[in-house]
Amino acid sequence: MLLTGATGYVGGRLLSRLEETGHAVRCLARRPEALTGRVGPSTEVVQGDVTDPASLGPALAGIHTAVYLVHALGSGAGYRAVDRRAASAFGAAARAAGIQRIVYLGGLGAGPGLSEHLASRQEVGATLRASGVPTVELRASVILGSGSLSWEMVRALVDRLPVMITPRWVDTPTQPIAIEDVIAYLVAAIDDPRDIEGVFEIGGADVVSYREIMHEYARQRGLRRLMLPVPILTPHLSGLWLGLVTPVYARVGRELVEGLRNPTVVRDDRALRTFPVRPRGLREAIERALANEDRAFAETRWSDALSSGGTLRTWGGVRFGARLVDSRSAWVPAPPEAAFRPIRRLGGTTGWYFADSLWRLRGLIDLAVAGVGLRRGRRHPDLLAVGDTVDWWRVEGYEPDRLLRLRAEMRLPGRAWLQFEVRPEERGSRIVQTAIFDPSGVLGQVYWYGLWPLHQLVFAGLLRGIVREATRVAAVPAADGAPRGTP
Repeated sequence: MLLTGATGYVGGRLLSRLEETGHAVRCLARRPEALTGRVGPSTEVVQGDVTDPASLGPALAGIHTAVYLVHALGSGAGYRAVDRRAASAFGAAARAAGIQRIVYLGGLGAGPGLSEHLASRQEVGATLRASGVPTVELRASVILGSGSLSWEMVRALVDRLPVMITPRWVDTPTQPIAIEDVIAYLVAAIDDPRDIEGVFEIGGADVVSYREIMHEYARQRGLRRLMLPVPILTPHLSGLWLGLVTPVYARVGRELVEGLRNPTVVRDDRALRTFPVRPRGLREAIERALANEDRAFAETRWSDALSSGGTLRTWGGVRFGARLVDSRSAWVPAPPEAAFRPIRRLGGTTGWYFADSLWRLRGLIDLAVAGVGLRRGRRHPDLLAVGDTVDWWRVEGYEPDRLLRLRAEMRLPGRAWLQFEVRPEERGSRIVQTAIFDPSGVLGQVYWYGLWPLHQLVFAGLLRGIVREATRVAAVPAADGAPRGTP
């Protein structure tokens, strides 16, 4: 099959699923180098552009099913005409290549007064169907999943604003759907052996308002939020507002707000009758989005992300989504097992290698506010396993001689992690230490920035102490007189 839009949010998720299930995939990309390092060995990447008819013929050669997941919303004024031309060129090329099926993901909505954005999404579907190639058009409402545009908008609004002035569109009915269910529908449409085509409306199990989505997100994050309705807030002003407080910049924000005023509710259950997908409800969709977000965040190599950004480091740490990150590294003349030994011994009777009095003071403050403090210590001074306690931390991830990730269980206006990674390097190892904070509202932001100078002191001293101890461990001679990694 041919997959377009593989560098996008939905396309990237779909590509992973298709590769996992053994599908033979060819990806069309304007810049193949942007995909080359992200695809499996069996996936082919070819250069092409849906707006360039000459590039589509070779890309579609030998293809049975084509998945169309591109749009031009971010290209500015005139994006609707660009989308129309692209769909027309792709449909014509697909027909000429003998494609058996096009699968397209569009936008849910009906009735007069449809927004420009939703009208464009549906016009693309109509254009593809008019090509004569059997087309399955899936129309979805708000997609809930870590990294989606709708999700990032919701989480930024709720995380950053304890009091929100909300326009009328927050009470518009919608049927949000989890990204996993969107992918399941796309795969089902790709794999269905029957001759199916037409429009299929897909949505989650619950019909809710955007206000209810934000309230449920706040509930699961342990936040209390006040929403004050205002009778009028134009799409232009709403777009500017979103651009100030969310990752959505104003032009895209205006287009999104225009669409939010349209009810996006499934009115035809043909998708449920045709495909073996039973979408989950709002609560589970948000639970999974938060869990997936944490897992993806934990798997990020912070030193790589920071170094690739060049000048990203600023006062207060680097922001990744809503989270704040302080990452630092140091080389140590020791093999990984020696470099990791002081890391696995952190806390308890060993202490924290620097400013232990400050750690004890923080523990006393935590006890004073009914937290766990430092009193729990650790199970064993030299052994660790996932689930163990280390003072006020709990071991969330552990790989001997390579990785330790601790999750804070102290009283905090947010969530915090402390991660250590050891990598072998020439004549030694590199230790990467990363502090991560997911602030809860304004108080969380105040906490992080208020303690930033102290955190800088403590985190830098902690890493120096680990390097000093690892160097000492590596220098301890073995019985035969040669240096060894662990005493």
